[in-house]
Amino acid sequence: MKIFYNAKLNRKMSVLCLLLAIVICIGCCIGGYLQYRNSIYKRYNDFAYEIADVAASYVNGDKITSYLDNPTDSEYEEMSKGIYNLYRHTSLYENKSGIYIYIPDKEKNVITNLYDVRIVEATEDIRQYFEIGCEDPIKVEHPEHVFEIFETGERSGDYFIHESNFGYNSTAVVPIMDSNKNVVALLAADMPIPEISKTLNQYLFITIIITVLIVAVFMIIFFKVIRDTVTKPLNVIVNEAKSFSKSDIQLSKVLPSIKQKDEIGQLADSIYNMEKDIQDYVENLTAVTAEKERIGAELDVARNIQASMLPCIFPAFPENNEFDIHALMTPAKEVGGDFYDFFMIDEKHIAIVMADVSGKGVPAALFMVIGKTLIKDHSQSGESLDNVFSEVNNLLCEANSEGLFITAFEGVLDLETGEFNFVNAGHEMPFIYRKGEGYKPYKIKPGFVLAGMENMVFKGGSIQIEVGDKIFQYTDGVTEATDKNNKLFGMERLEESLNKCCDFTPEQTISQVKSDVDEFVGEAQQFDDITMLCLEYKNKYHGNTEA
Repeated sequence: MKIFYNAKLNRKMSVLCLLLAIVICIGCCIGGYLQYRNSIYKRYNDFAYEIADVAASYVNGDKITSYLDNPTDSEYEEMSKGIYNLYRHTSLYENKSGIYIYIPDKEKNVITNLYDVRIVEATEDIRQYFEIGCEDPIKVEHPEHVFEIFETGERSGDYFIHESNFGYNSTAVVPIMDSNKNVVALLAADMPIPEISKTLNQYLFITIIITVLIVAVFMIIFFKVIRDTVTKPLNVIVNEAKSFSKSDIQLSKVLPSIKQKDEIGQLADSIYNMEKDIQDYVENLTAVTAEKERIGAELDVARNIQASMLPCIFPAFPENNEFDIHALMTPAKEVGGDFYDFFMIDEKHIAIVMADVSGKGVPAALFMVIGKTLIKDHSQSGESLDNVFSEVNNLLCEANSEGLFITAFEGVLDLETGEFNFVNAGHEMPFIYRKGEGYKPYKIKPGFVLAGMENMVFKGGSIQIEVGDKIFQYTDGVTEATDKNNKLFGMERLEESLNKCCDFTPEQTISQVKSDVDEFVGEAQQFDDITMLCLEYKNKYHGNTEA
């Protein structure tokens, strides 16, 4: 079977057609044989019934059974004479078949003879087998039909065909009834079917020869038509398809010559159209790929520029032992909208900024550059953080044609007193670490976002930070990181992760949190920028002397 499936179409068609031809030959021969045989059986059986009906007309049904007990009389002789004359003028006589009358016995499965026409010419040693009252076993192939006729008085619809010493016979069995319509006996006429086997075999042989010749001619024509209209065009289509894949996408010159209107022609047209579509697609893809590579190169430059704009050298202020700081940003795309910043306002004040621009990609990155620059420039003036965010907000609103906005958090730590002043424009609440308490979220009023509406008033706050305390700030890309089941990392997991880092440096803390987020997300795609910053207050500032 595997060899058949792997064979070429011509071979498959040949095998299938040969099998079909064999089935057709067998079907035609068997069907013709059975039809011819049944017609012969019917013809001879109908003739046998005609003889049986004529013979039955000579029988007196009221007296026929009485001859078992009483000797024959003149009426019996008259019946015998009439049946014998009929017998002599039919083919039954030539083939030594018979006409006989009998009573069947179902229990013994025998027949009791009442009359047999062959007794007239029988010799003395044979006559005893035809005498009235002798019993013989039922020799027909279906004795149940004989008993059924005897019981119902109706003829059987089947043909009683059987083979005797003189060849095949078709036996007609008719009921003999008395005047009360009771069946008293049966009359049978054995109609000889001369040389039926030879006739049927000759018919079967001729049928086979004619059928084979017709099927052979049909197969030759069929193969030629299939070859010219199916296999040959299909081979052309296959070869052209292979050639197309190896010819640097050159269109076929042969496929358009297949002008058939059937499925083969449609297939050729479809493949040719597909080749044109692929050629156009490859040309467009080449152009798009080149453009994409150009844009990718430019985005690489943009990513490097963005990364260089954020403080990325650590330790950031090695000459300052009052604090330790570390930060990280992982953009979701080539460039991101998140940003962080930290800078010294003066010798004893350090500022930290954490912000998230709405949207992703290049527009957010450009707006991030503007926002970062404005916040840093205005923070250096020494103004309060409330005023810094108010001025920056108004400037961003003027240049915000795309309708972007920024959530931002800025805090300034006084390294001498530990006072931490902050302002929040719709950003996440920070986590504060204190000795003996661990990391806890510091709930502050978020305020309105930057670039959302002009002339907004921002209100800051203040918190006292002690030596050894830490401040952890982040963007929503951390808490809203999702796994493959769309579950969020969340505030609770972030707090658990931070509290594993109580004795860690800021760099170790950020590394641990990032590792926990990555483990939670798994193979799921990162949809938002992830940005974190951690500041540790290590020593108080004492001017030029170390603490």
